[in-house]
Formats: sequence, C-alpha cells, structure tokens
Amino acid sequence: MVGQSRTPHYCLACDDGTVMELGVKDVTIVAKHVTRVVKDIAGWHCPKCGEIEFIDHDSSERAGRALEDAWIEARAGEGRDIRSQRKRLKLTQVEAGQLFGGGANAFSRYEKGKAHPPKSTALLLELLTRHPDLLREVQSIA
Repeated sequence: MVGQSRTPHYCLACDDGTVMELGVKDVTIVAKHVTRVVKDIAGWHCPKCGEIEFIDHDSSERAGRALEDAWIEARAGEGRDIRSQRKRLKLTQVEAGQLFGGGANAFSRYEKGKAHPPKSTALLLELLTRHPDLLREVQSIA
C-alpha cells in the first residue's frame, strides 16, 4: 500500500489492543441471513472482529453498496415471511394492522420491506403462526 503508514492501527471496535492488518482482502458483508462477498477491499482489517478502516473511497463505496443491497434483500425476505404468516392466519392487511397496531397500512409497509415491524409485533405474529388456535383469544382481548 503506497503512502500508507506502517504505524500499528488498533481496533477501536475490539478496544482490547488488537492490532489491525493493512491489506487488500475479500470481505463478507452480512445483513440478517443475506451475505455478500466484496472483492479486494483495501484497508486496515481487524483479524478478531472483522472491523475495517477503509483507506480508499472505492473500497468504502463498494462495501457500503453491498451492505445496502444486502439489507434491501433481507427486508424483502422478511416482508415475504410476514405476508405468508398473515395469510396463514387468514387476516387482511387492515385486520392485521388493527390487531397488532400500527394502523391500516402498517402491514402493507412491512410486507413491501419499507418498514420493519416492532419486535413485539414480529414475535406475536410468529407465536400466532405457530399456535393459530390462540388467534381468537388475542382478538377477544384486543
């Protein structure tokens, strides 16, 4: 790496004295269950936690785009899962929005990957999908 200091860089994420390695490496980007491999990322790489201090704009941009794309794909997958769960419970988007909260358009936004449901909504939806017999009970107290 021309012009790069060989002075040790310490990983600020680990904050335990781990020395980072200067080099060009293929990096795996992970967003939920979606992974992307980005080739030839130049920077200081932490061998312990994977943190990177980019040393050029190109590497930073490519890694950023890969992460953004992975999150878009992950949210789309979550949206498909939410839609599938809602349909298994035989609820319309409006009914689900009223039952779980968030308004009439909440489930439309969740299913399109434009919004992430609150953790409590995701957990209750998962629970009701596993135990659909509880749906009537939840509806009676909602």
